Amino acid sequence: MTTLSILDLVRVTEDTDARGALDNARDIAVHAEAWGYRRIWVAEHHNMAGIASAATSVVIGHIAAGTKTIRVGAGGIMLPNHAPYVIAEQFGTLARLFPGRIDLGLGRAPGTDQLTLRIAPYARSGRKLPAGRSRSAGLSGSSRSQSAHPGGAGGGNGSAVVDSRIE
Repeated sequence: MTTLSILDLVRVTEDTDARGALDNARDIAVHAEAWGYRRIWVAEHHNMAGIASAATSVVIGHIAAGTKTIRVGAGGIMLPNHAPYVIAEQFGTLARLFPGRIDLGLGRAPGTDQLTLRIAPYARSGRKLPAGRSRSAGLSGSSRSQSAHPGGAGGGNGSAVVDSRIE
């Protein structure tokens, strides 16, 4: 049997706001779990009005809280945007809350717009931002490499998946 997984952008539509998009992502996960899907991953995107998955670890917690068995994870936390230690703490906490169900995909590309790219180093370093800029929130992380994509297939873009089980 083929293992099926979903990568969700948590899209804001004409019929939803960000809260509605988050609830829709959770509903998709509930249905996917019932249909036998193995994983649902959330894509990290920042500063995009049409996508509500900027705080990826928070979105993962929301989805995991509404499901029972499906693995929930990040389809790529871009480490240049975050302090790796914060990512590890967030995903370690998710792994404790939802044992055996949390995945972490890591990437090395900034994967963001120019404004967020300029702000990210300040968020990581704790330095004061220049006047007129606001701070961008960081996201998720963990240990143990597993694969590059939700279904277990390898990828060639410098990303990796981390199984967040704590031993």
